[in-house]
Amino acid sequence: MALQPDFQPLTTYQEYPIDEMKQRAETFYNDIRRRRTVREFSDRPVPREVIENCLLAAATAPNGANMQPWHFVAVSDSGIKRQIRIAAEEEELEFYQNRAPQEWLDALAPLGTDEHKPFLETAPYLIAVFAQRHGVLPDGRKFKHYYAIESVGIATGMLITAVHHAGLVSLTHTPSPMNFLNKLLGRPGNERPFLLLVVGYPAEDAKVPSITKKPLNEIATFI
Repeated sequence: MALQPDFQPLTTYQEYPIDEMKQRAETFYNDIRRRRTVREFSDRPVPREVIENCLLAAATAPNGANMQPWHFVAVSDSGIKRQIRIAAEEEELEFYQNRAPQEWLDALAPLGTDEHKPFLETAPYLIAVFAQRHGVLPDGRKFKHYYAIESVGIATGMLITAVHHAGLVSLTHTPSPMNFLNKLLGRPGNERPFLLLVVGYPAEDAKVPSITKKPLNEIATFI
């Protein structure tokens, strides 16, 4: 017989007056629009408690069937960060020299990126995000995770937002392929690296590209 769903009253929702709702939405937008991807990091330490709470915030993300198909590895060990940098730069060198089509390289040119990734050692934390393609029961049996990539993508967006809200900066780094992360971080084969999130304070002389975001009428349609 199928298990019956277990429901409880919703007690966490808080409604706001319309004017306050509008103000909260505007205030949040004005704060989050300050977020920038940073490639020049300070080596200033970040309290582990800050990272822990950012990860807990990410883990509140909606996900398929509440299977929570993610795992986060927060790396602060300098030796492991060094190994990650070496492996990532090997993949990036191959990408820039052999794998990337010219159109992609042209698109990246205004951002000034290349195969050199010193931030992987400089930043105090690297958070490797893994997507679990399936779960494993204590007896070794496997069970499918539904909408794993979508769920992990949502959680990662919330993690980036939490990092910004805490007063730090981040960079999404996606060397391809990223299988070396499983080996270096001891993760099982049912987990696929989703991305590396570089987290910390910006360097005092950090600079970011001059870019703009599309206006509302180009990104949204109201019907």
